[in-house]
Amino acid sequence: MQSTNQLRQETQCVHSGTFRDEATRGLNTPIFTSSSFEYLDRAEVPYPRYFNTANQETVVAKLCALEHAEDGLVFGSGMAAMSTALMACLGPGDEVVMQDELYGGTHAFATEQFRKLNIGCHFTATSAAAICAAATPRTKLILLESPTNPLLSVLDLKQVADFAKARGILTVIDNTFATPIYQQPIRLGIDLVVHSGTKYLGGHSDLCCGAVLGAQPLIRQVRHMARFLGGSLNAQTCYLLERSLKTLKLRVDQQTRNAGQVAAFLQTQPRVAKVNYPGLPSHPGHGIAKSQMTGFGAMLSFELSSEAGDPKQFMRQLKLIKPALSLGHVETTICSPVATSHSKMTPEARARVGITDRLLRLSVGIEHVDDLVADLAQALR
Repeated sequence: MQSTNQLRQETQCVHSGTFRDEATRGLNTPIFTSSSFEYLDRAEVPYPRYFNTANQETVVAKLCALEHAEDGLVFGSGMAAMSTALMACLGPGDEVVMQDELYGGTHAFATEQFRKLNIGCHFTATSAAAICAAATPRTKLILLESPTNPLLSVLDLKQVADFAKARGILTVIDNTFATPIYQQPIRLGIDLVVHSGTKYLGGHSDLCCGAVLGAQPLIRQVRHMARFLGGSLNAQTCYLLERSLKTLKLRVDQQTRNAGQVAAFLQTQPRVAKVNYPGLPSHPGHGIAKSQMTGFGAMLSFELSSEAGDPKQFMRQLKLIKPALSLGHVETTICSPVATSHSKMTPEARARVGITDRLLRLSVGIEHVDDLVADLAQALR
């Protein structure tokens, strides 16, 4: 077989990392249900909380192939992945530079927990210049997200990575929206990549998981902390995640084709005040997205005009598209970030970023795009 790095993404999704069972010679990785393993005459004993079982490692191998990472860990949730990575890299007296436009759970974790740990935190606008300007001699880590949740802002990752490396600052990115199919931040110089695997990696509204990927020395550091915090992923969920990853490229490509058409439709509607989608030429980050991503992704958000009435009533009018938490799944879902993903942010923080009561986040699925457009059209009417 060719080297993993030479294989195309469709092939990597299917074949990378699969555990070959010589006893049965099955095509799929078996589910190893043991939480206890024999320890005599072996250098390392598998144990789920140690993040080293066969089912955990097969998923990691597949994700590493897609993200061009050396090593990684899978977790019980995206927040377990993010919080463990940050806790592993930071200590008392360190400072972090973070975008204002981050997933609400990450924003809340930083504002509520960093102070207890004597970790400083500086929030900035989503621009490479603003992030670099906010760094101080005490800055240990820069936390990024691009495209952002829920405004789909785009950041020049290479510019930030080059700046950070020159000063010995670690960089961590939430790559959930882009997926490894459309963006590989490690190749742009980012140190650690975090995913909420609950979203596109799982993709079917039935898994809760996360991942951290990067170079081996950093992952050893994260693994050490992870074994204390215990956010490991069980064998059955690892198996389902590995199965879902086999169709990741196919799903994301279809979702992205749909999203581009839906965004273009919404942009023509008089009751839609604004559409946020990096695939639109009018989007402020379109040029940067085109330079560092191979696709624009399947997430978008839009703001209803006052003529559209109550956003809740608009969502109740939808027949096919479901108002639901989470995103990145095969079915199209919609939500109000103010009431869901960013509800833990203060109203002042949301206003500063631009997350209003009339903003709706749309996660586009794999349905026929004409049916999605028709549903949005009738709800707008």
